[in-house]
Amino acid sequence: MKEADSWMADRKMNPKVDEFLCNAKQWREEYEKLRMIALDCELTEEFKWMHPCYTFQNKNIILIHGFKEYCALLFHKGALLKDPNGILICQTENVQEGRQIRFTGIQQILDMEPIIKEYIYEAIEVEKSGLKVVKKETADFTVAEEFQKKLDEIPALKIAFEALTPGRQRAYFFYFSQPKQSKTRESRVEKYMQKILEGKGLDD
Repeated sequence: MKEADSWMADRKMNPKVDEFLCNAKQWREEYEKLRMIALDCELTEEFKWMHPCYTFQNKNIILIHGFKEYCALLFHKGALLKDPNGILICQTENVQEGRQIRFTGIQQILDMEPIIKEYIYEAIEVEKSGLKVVKKETADFTVAEEFQKKLDEIPALKIAFEALTPGRQRAYFFYFSQPKQSKTRESRVEKYMQKILEGKGLDD
């Protein structure tokens, strides 16, 4: 058996991740290297939310995912990492826990491998310590102007929204404020107003 095959045999590789890599039309080489780094840190390989996810004692540590412009390693509690290299990125202002390290090519990952491992080991220590991110209150979230306008115009909508659970409120705040264009934000608000009036959450 080749040395590389022996190395892989020592670690449990999830067949669903194998399938994910085989079907990857972009970032495949980068995904494979990130996978090796994660396994090298002795994390358990799982497949969650349609992506390779790596856990420690059943706690999520990192997730590999990709976008058109970059692929990334998402640290589930990245907000708690020290980040001495200033490489962790918060996707949007409403993301409270997760932070990404982004890559645009395989060489970048190869060059950063020691640093990536340092961050993963720190993330494991954060999980071991039981630290949790102190989440913002619902009132601290950004409210899309288009949604606030509807809340002011329609008392029944405001009453129905305030009756929702904090989690459902946060999901709506996040979803409505995401688009950059006002027209898109307005369209989202219009589409989900009836669900709010019925006391339902975004995904109910």
